[in-house]
Amino acid sequence: MNTTIKCTLMALAVASAFPALAQDTTATQPEQKVSGQLETVIVTANRRAENIKEVPMSISTMKGEKLDVLTAGGDDIRFMSGRTPSLNVESDFGRSFPRFYIRGLGNTDFDLNASQPVGLVYDGVVQESPMLKGFPVFDVEQIEVLRGPQGTLFGRNSPAGVIKFDSVKPTNKQEGYVSAGFGKDGVFNAEGAFNMPINEMISTRVSLQSQSRDDRVHNPRITGTQDFEGYKDNAARVQVLFKPTKEFSALFNIHHRDMDGSATLFRAGIIKKGTNELVDNFDYGSYPTDGFNVQKLKVTGSSLTLRYDLPGYTLHSITGYEKAKFYSRADVDGGYGVGATSGPAPAFIPFTSETADGLPDHKQISQEFRVESNTKDRLQWTAGVYYFKEDITVDSFNFDTLGGGVINGYAQQTQNSRSYAVFGSANYAITDVWKVRAGIRYTDDKKDFVAARTLTPFGGANVGPKTAHPQDTNVSWDLSTTYELNKDTNLYGRVATGYRAPSIQGRVLFGDDISVGASEKNLSGEFGVKQDFLNKRARLSATVFKYRVKDLQLTAGSGSVNQNRLVNANRAEGQGFELDLQTIITEDLRMTVGASYNDTEIKDPNLFVVPCGNGCTVTNPRNASGAALIDGNPLPRAPKWVGNFTLRYSRPVGNGEAYAYTDWSYRDKYNMFLYEAKEYKAKSLLEGGLRVGYKWADGKYEIAAYGRNITGREQLIAAIDFNNLTGIVNEPRTYGVQFKANF
Repeated sequence: MNTTIKCTLMALAVASAFPALAQDTTATQPEQKVSGQLETVIVTANRRAENIKEVPMSISTMKGEKLDVLTAGGDDIRFMSGRTPSLNVESDFGRSFPRFYIRGLGNTDFDLNASQPVGLVYDGVVQESPMLKGFPVFDVEQIEVLRGPQGTLFGRNSPAGVIKFDSVKPTNKQEGYVSAGFGKDGVFNAEGAFNMPINEMISTRVSLQSQSRDDRVHNPRITGTQDFEGYKDNAARVQVLFKPTKEFSALFNIHHRDMDGSATLFRAGIIKKGTNELVDNFDYGSYPTDGFNVQKLKVTGSSLTLRYDLPGYTLHSITGYEKAKFYSRADVDGGYGVGATSGPAPAFIPFTSETADGLPDHKQISQEFRVESNTKDRLQWTAGVYYFKEDITVDSFNFDTLGGGVINGYAQQTQNSRSYAVFGSANYAITDVWKVRAGIRYTDDKKDFVAARTLTPFGGANVGPKTAHPQDTNVSWDLSTTYELNKDTNLYGRVATGYRAPSIQGRVLFGDDISVGASEKNLSGEFGVKQDFLNKRARLSATVFKYRVKDLQLTAGSGSVNQNRLVNANRAEGQGFELDLQTIITEDLRMTVGASYNDTEIKDPNLFVVPCGNGCTVTNPRNASGAALIDGNPLPRAPKWVGNFTLRYSRPVGNGEAYAYTDWSYRDKYNMFLYEAKEYKAKSLLEGGLRVGYKWADGKYEIAAYGRNITGREQLIAAIDFNNLTGIVNEPRTYGVQFKANF
């Protein structure tokens, strides 16, 4: 029995077991609201508010206390990794430039111009640049993770899925909250919001966050930066809601982020040769280096959302503007000296590599007009147009580490992107229990790219200007159906396509050529069940899926050179299942369980890539020139198994509630790169958190103690493969206290 059949039967067995529990008299009796039921979850995955059970796609949400718990230690957006099925989030830059993977599909490229197949939408505005995707999560109403192609309503560059963030909106009630926490290594994490109605027509909401940490890693040498991993990360959001009539509203949103911290530490010689183990004497707090490390990011944006309700239909307009400035410098070779041993274990460094990348100029403008029906007829529809324009400039620098750190290499990229689309969808209730949906979108993409190297590292000829002008059009579509098996159980099926526009890898600092990845196209099918049971004290969502991507864009390294290039694999396939379960076990005990299985495979018998340049132990077949055959390999950074678990226990104490909340996430092993090597296969990782607290005055006040990575597990999660056995490790254990007051 092959893997696809096994995982399909397993998921269907679990999914089909629960509808049997619902075959009781509750299907024919009026619904009764009782204490302790799970609340109804409302999502906007189809651009209108709907019960999550009615939406025919695999969706997970995060909100409320769960967000408070996961962000208590000042974690950036990577806290989401593994917290919902099939989701992985990582970064080679630290608190900036997160890379998202859904069902194994993502992009490992570190270039500031890289595109991703996972779309991110913040308050209705698509965040295209990697620098925009890490905006802090604070005063957020809900996060939605939409799995599978979202090529109809959200459009380009979302063949793997979409992650939606929705901030808490202004209301006509004066209220707010403040929260402050202190923790290990000088962690300070504060946020608050104040909602203030000005008059009957105007309401405002101001949301603030400030996060900081002291340096926790020290350089024992006298050269280079001495202390690392401290940061100051401040963000603010101001919203003004103007609602002069019941039919019309205008919401203005302005937001800003200012982050000053450290780039990710690339640590030389921390991997045991021939294994994926850290060396025996690894010390997280020590980082011997001769390079410099700094990272700064500023993001400013605004949006205007208009809504006008008319008889029979509603008009929407969303105008967005974003700009960013970024600079990050790091010692990429991860050690000191040349030709000598450095790091905690012997590691030969053939050449120094200290580089920086900057985004001195970035601007993004987007506009969407949408009209949708607002009747209760059997036919519901949505139609709209979308426009997107982005202009970016990327600077790349190389530094002569042993020559005083002067700049001895410089290259620049500029890219102008333009995209427009028209889209529409329709929902039709064939009967009271059977509904079908269909959507279609036409997209037109064009990019104009120029790159040049005007100062060549180590001498030699300059390069450029190199140009590229890729463009493409695409028609994406989806078709889905929902069948109400009984009052508590819905079955659904969905077939959808997705599209990622052509991409350009033009980082010519160390290479003489640019590479262009042709458009990739995804076809996906899924079947699932969504059910409330045990009198709405439990809720299950289970999905089985299979997809195929043609011309998959992949990022390949260049061996001994700090350079990437884009390649298109003939195709890739993935299949698996996802489970989400929430339950109220007793009035005092609540539990959630999530799990996913993703079996991915690259299928291209003619695709070879250059493997590591540091003598790692490659396990793939190699051709005469030493390139590795990656046909049959899983997608990079794509663990097969992902799981998460939370358990909350509470008891009345005095005039309040005492509680304990534990959360755990597990992800399976994965390949760090396209090829397979013993050193670059990340081990499985289980991380847990614990929060113990007390709430009183009807939840108005709360004090808590927390711990993150409570087992203290330290292990390799990523690597640099062009120079030496240089690795990146996970976040260490941290703990602290937090106080929150609502008013």
